[in-house]
Amino acid sequence: MRKSNTAIIGLLTLVLSMAVLPVAAEKPSLRLVTTTSTDNSGLLQRLLPVFEKRYGYRVHVIAVGTGKALRMGRDGDADVLLVHSYDDEIRFVKEGYGVNRRDVMYNDFIFVGPPSDPANIHGLQVAVSALAKIHNAGSLFLSRGDDSGTHKREKWLWDRAEFVPNGSWYREVGQGMGRVLQMADELDGYTLTDRGTWLAHKATLPHLKILVEGDPHLYNRYGIIAVNPERFKDINYAGASSLIDWITSKEGQDMIHNYKIGNETLFFPLAATN
Repeated sequence: MRKSNTAIIGLLTLVLSMAVLPVAAEKPSLRLVTTTSTDNSGLLQRLLPVFEKRYGYRVHVIAVGTGKALRMGRDGDADVLLVHSYDDEIRFVKEGYGVNRRDVMYNDFIFVGPPSDPANIHGLQVAVSALAKIHNAGSLFLSRGDDSGTHKREKWLWDRAEFVPNGSWYREVGQGMGRVLQMADELDGYTLTDRGTWLAHKATLPHLKILVEGDPHLYNRYGIIAVNPERFKDINYAGASSLIDWITSKEGQDMIHNYKIGNETLFFPLAATN
C-alpha cells in the first residue's frame, strides 16, 4: 500500500511539474497580399505549405489586383506583398512603405481570343499592333479593369498604341484573371492574360487560343516586398523577412521552376541564388 501511495504522489508531482513548464508561444500569422495570378495558378498552394512547415508561420493569403495590394500595404493591412508592377513596386519602396524588395520570378503576358480571330491578330509579335487591329475592328475586348498588374500593363500598351479604348466593344469587368478568361471564352472575346493563369485554366477554355506572344513589352516580373515596420508597429516583419528569404532561396526558386501544369512551366525563377 505504501508503494502504491508513493507511486501516486510521484505521478502527481510529475503532472504538476509539467503543468508549469513554459509553453512555446505560437508565431503570429502572416498576411500575404498577392495577385490573383499567383493564387489562380495554384503556385501558392504548392509553395506555402513547405514554408509554413519549415518556419512555423501560418500564412493568410489575400488575392487581389496589384494596385489594391499596394494600397493595402500603404494602409498597413498586409505584412508582405507579392505583386507584378515593377515601377509601382519601386515607388512603394521609395515612398517608405516597403523594405527589402526582391525579384522572385517572371513569365509573360499573352493575348488570347477566339480561333475565328475577327481582328486578324494571330501571329503578330508587336502588342500595340494587336491592340490597334482590335480597336479598328471593334472586336470584343475584355479588360480586367481592376488596377491589377495585368490591367496596368494593358493601359500602358493602349497608351503606346495611341488609342483610348471605349465603346460597346470594350468592357472593363472588374474581375480577377481566371473569371475574365471564363468570360472571354463564353463571349468569344479577346483579353490580355499572364501565361501562368492561362496555363492553369486553358483546359476549361475551349473557345480561346493564344494569338499574340513574344513582344518584349509583354515581359512580366514579380517582386516580393515587406511592409515597412517603422510605419506600422503591428507588422509581422519577422515572418515577412522569413518568407522573402525562403522564396528567394535555392529551395524556393527550385520549387517555382519545377511547378508545371501539363509539363509546361508557369513561372521562371528570377532571384539570384548561390
